[in-house]
Amino acid sequence: MKKKPEDYSHIKGWGIDADPENEPTYPIKKYTGDDHQRLSYAKPPQQPSKVEILHSNERPGLTSVFGTSSPPSGLSGLIRRHAFTYSEGNWGHWLSLILADRINVWEGIASDLLHGHIPNIFAERGWNAELKYNKKGAIQKVVTGVLVATVAAGLLYGLTRKKKKTHWL
Repeated sequence: MKKKPEDYSHIKGWGIDADPENEPTYPIKKYTGDDHQRLSYAKPPQQPSKVEILHSNERPGLTSVFGTSSPPSGLSGLIRRHAFTYSEGNWGHWLSLILADRINVWEGIASDLLHGHIPNIFAERGWNAELKYNKKGAIQKVVTGVLVATVAAGLLYGLTRKKKKTHWL
């Protein structure tokens, strides 16, 4: 059963947009031609590039502003450079970037260890919050991780045992 507008009159602010003079888009409904004047603005100056900046191959140049805090480096940088050879509509572009992000995490941990800093992975991965607000999920993640590690170790052990047996025959 469809309700009539007067059935909602008890709701504060009901029907506030019924008056076309009070509608936010009302001035745009009367086209004056000023919309096209906003296209002739002065382009902002280009931010200087002091590090390698990866950008889409679908654009001719860099955007006016870009981040320079972590230029591509190492294996993750190599994968990122490869990702930007693909179009942004290609799955190879995005999957390569995701892989590069994962590898970059391990590169960061290795860099910390090489510089004598032992990272607090438990805190940096947010496990304190996970245990506080999602105890069941945290336990499931730990159990799943232990099971996956156990199966992987068992498979590796089984493969090495088979190699040893065939070697002695």
